[in-house]
Amino acid sequence: MNISLIIPSYNTEKHLINTYNSVRKYYKDVEMVIINDGSTDNTSEWLDTLKDNNVIKINSKERKGHTFFYDEGMRQATNEIVGIMHSDMIIGPNYIENMLKHLERGKVVCATRIEPPIHPAGKEKIVMDFGMNYNDLKLDEFEKFCNKKQTELKDITTKGIFAPWILYKEDHFAIGGHDQIFAPYGYEDSDIFNRWILAGYEMVQSRDAFVYHLTCRGHRWNKGVGIVNDDYESTMSRCRRDFTRKWGDWIQNDEYQFPNINPKYDIGFIINNCNLDLLQVLEPWCSTVYVDNDRLKYITLEQPNTSFNLSEKVLPIDNEKNNEILITINGNLFNQQDFQYIQQLPAILNDSGEVGSFELGNLNVDVIQINTYEKTLINNGTI
Repeated sequence: MNISLIIPSYNTEKHLINTYNSVRKYYKDVEMVIINDGSTDNTSEWLDTLKDNNVIKINSKERKGHTFFYDEGMRQATNEIVGIMHSDMIIGPNYIENMLKHLERGKVVCATRIEPPIHPAGKEKIVMDFGMNYNDLKLDEFEKFCNKKQTELKDITTKGIFAPWILYKEDHFAIGGHDQIFAPYGYEDSDIFNRWILAGYEMVQSRDAFVYHLTCRGHRWNKGVGIVNDDYESTMSRCRRDFTRKWGDWIQNDEYQFPNINPKYDIGFIINNCNLDLLQVLEPWCSTVYVDNDRLKYITLEQPNTSFNLSEKVLPIDNEKNNEILITINGNLFNQQDFQYIQQLPAILNDSGEVGSFELGNLNVDVIQINTYEKTLINNGTI
C-alpha cells in the first residue's frame, strides 16, 4: 500500500504496543514510522528490539514533541501518502481502504473516532465503551461494532477534520508542514487545519473508517483518568496564547468540528492605566499593544514562553501607531464585558466592514483601514 503511518510516542509504551498490534492485525506490510520522543519509560527498549522490516524507527533521546516528529516522520517515510496517528489509537478493519477511497491531490481525509464515555458526545464521533485503558480493551467487541457500522455507513462522508488523517506528503509540505511555534505539542493541529482550508484544500471525514481513541491516557492523564498533569496544562496554556497571537482569535468550529475561520486584522491596543495583569490578559489578542506601564518587566516575564518578539509588539504608549485598527482602553474601567468584546472583535469587524469610529462598552474603536491578513499565515507567516 502506498501509505506510511506516522506514530510518535512519549511515555505511552503499552498504548503504543496496542496501536502497533492493531495495525499489524489488518495490514501485515504497511509502512509505519514509529517515533520514541525522548520517553523515560520502556518505549526505547521496545522499539530497539522490534523486528519488523516495514517499520522505520526514530529513537530520539531528546524530547522534541509530536509537532516536530510528525513532520520528521513524514520526511523519512518512503511513500507519497502519509497519515498521522496518536499512540493511543486502535484502528478497526478496513481503516486504510476506507480513507484512501476518498483521497486525491489537494484533499485531506480523516477517520471517525470512537471514544470512551468519559468524553462528551459529538456529531463527528461515536461514544462507546470498548475499554478505558491499555489493559482492558474489548478488541473483539470493537471489531464487531466496526463491521456492523461500516455496513450502515458505507462510503458516507461529512465535512470535518481532526486526527487521525491522511493526505499526500507533498500537499502537507507545500504549506510548510506544522508550525513549530506549537512544539512540543498543543493546537498545532487546529493551526494546520486552518491553513489547509485557507490554501483551498478539501477536507472530509470518512464515516466508515474507525479508530478507538483513548485520548492521551498515557501522558495527559498519567496521574489518573480525568486528572490532567501540570506539565500538560502548562504547555497547553502557552500554546493557547500563541494560537491567539498568530490568528488574532480563538478556535471556532461547527457542530462537526469543522473550522470556521474569522479574518485576521491588524489591531493595536492603546491601554491607559495599564498593569501587568491586564497586559497579560490582553497582549495575545492584538498585533501591537501600547502601554503606559513598565513594559520591560512584562517582556522579561513573558518572552521565555513565546517565540513571538514581544519587544516589537509591546511598545510605549507614546510610540508612533501604524496599525489599521486602534482600540483605546482605560485600564481602570476595563471589565469582563469589555473582554468579551475583545474576544468577539474579529467577528464584529467582519460583520461591520466599515471604516469609522464606534464604542463597544468601555472600548473606543477607530477603524482606519480594514484589510484582512489570514492568508499570510498559510505558509507559517505572520503579519
